[in-house]
Amino acid sequence: MTVLIGLLMDRLLGEPRRWHPLVGFGNAANWLEKKYNPADSNSGKLAGLICWAMLVLTATAVMFALLSALPAIAVFIINCLVVYFVVGLKSLAEHGRNVATPLLAGDLPAARQQIAMMVSRDTDNLSEQQVAAATCESVLENGSDAVFAALFWFLVLGSPGAILYRFANTLDAMWGYKTDRYRQFGWAAARIDDILNWLPARLTALSYALMGSFSTGVKCSRQQGGETDSPNAGFVMAAGAGALKLLWVALLTIRVKSISDLSLALDQRLKVTILSARLVWSNAA
Repeated sequence: MTVLIGLLMDRLLGEPRRWHPLVGFGNAANWLEKKYNPADSNSGKLAGLICWAMLVLTATAVMFALLSALPAIAVFIINCLVVYFVVGLKSLAEHGRNVATPLLAGDLPAARQQIAMMVSRDTDNLSEQQVAAATCESVLENGSDAVFAALFWFLVLGSPGAILYRFANTLDAMWGYKTDRYRQFGWAAARIDDILNWLPARLTALSYALMGSFSTGVKCSRQQGGETDSPNAGFVMAAGAGALKLLWVALLTIRVKSISDLSLALDQRLKVTILSARLVWSNAA
């Protein structure tokens, strides 16, 4: 019941425009990183792990203690709110739609601006095909990270588990880069996020396949899932694209060197974005 109410709140209200808990958490994470990240020191891994624990484990413990001390009705309300805050289903669909709309209108610069809000790569020179593929990649991957993995950990460990996962995933997004600044400090955040997402990502890949072409989704996930740097994202993206029978998208998003047929019409490329969003929505329904 709490999951259904939380998802209904997300669908009706969308992502909070103000006072989102993740914003405050992100500000605290930025402050700790600037203060304690010894970017030029071998102690960066330990510092990153300690800061990760200070942020994530403290919040998880506080949530556990809070739920233990409150009456049942308050616990129910908090659980509904936690599901609402940790799941970004409507926001994900809106981001995908915001890319598809200008692409359909032939406004590539606007589409590039919108996809830049979804990915960390440089989008200034992306072609229409690359924008559509990047959107498909982001929608499918975040369908796992921002929706199904959060629900998985809520069902396994309740609100403390959902908080632990969502904050850990946020720190990976902030610190998990292989740059000089974050290579050491963000090591723990990236590895822990990989561990927390390992099983949910594979269950998401399976559910994507079940919602579409099962045999093709499983085949793509098995053959292409390991081609990405991430131990999890490739399986999700390849399964989703395969389930939709958009094999070229699976090939493009995991950056296989030899890509054959990219000569799709614009309306077909836009179909990628729309179907990816529908797959995520249908799977969550």
